[in-house]
Amino acid sequence: MDTPALAAQALLIVALPVSLWVAWSDLSRMKIPNRAVLALLAGFLLVGPFVLPLPDYGWRWLHFAVMLLAGMAANAIRLMGAGDAKFIAAAAPYVALGDVGPLIWILATASALGYALHLIARVTVGPRLAPGWVSWTSGRRFPMGLPLAMTLVAYLALAATG
Repeated sequence: MDTPALAAQALLIVALPVSLWVAWSDLSRMKIPNRAVLALLAGFLLVGPFVLPLPDYGWRWLHFAVMLLAGMAANAIRLMGAGDAKFIAAAAPYVALGDVGPLIWILATASALGYALHLIARVTVGPRLAPGWVSWTSGRRFPMGLPLAMTLVAYLALAATG
């Protein structure tokens, strides 16, 4: 991974609680709060310059801008929800450009795993354990915040191991 291990460790400390918040919120309400997205961005803003080389830190803000524009376009044509698009944009600076290939594999794995686990939970004990969660009755809509959060945490955890 191109993200230095020490940087990944520090960024993981910031990203883990926000990712848990995003996954929980999307599962329970099918919404990713703007406050969570802003918290993720604030975490990178505050921690990033201390753990990444400054040129790298600066360039990673371009990742945010590019993914925000791409996410807005995807949302406009209804490929994804606005919360998903904003979370992807906020998570983008956490990822080194050279790690996009492995990140796609992590996202594919997390998406398949998240979908399977959600489906199994929905048809078994999920509605009894968490009654009222909107994702149980959302039809074909799927809470992508779960696999997106899993992807960010898994990426940073892998990068943290060096």
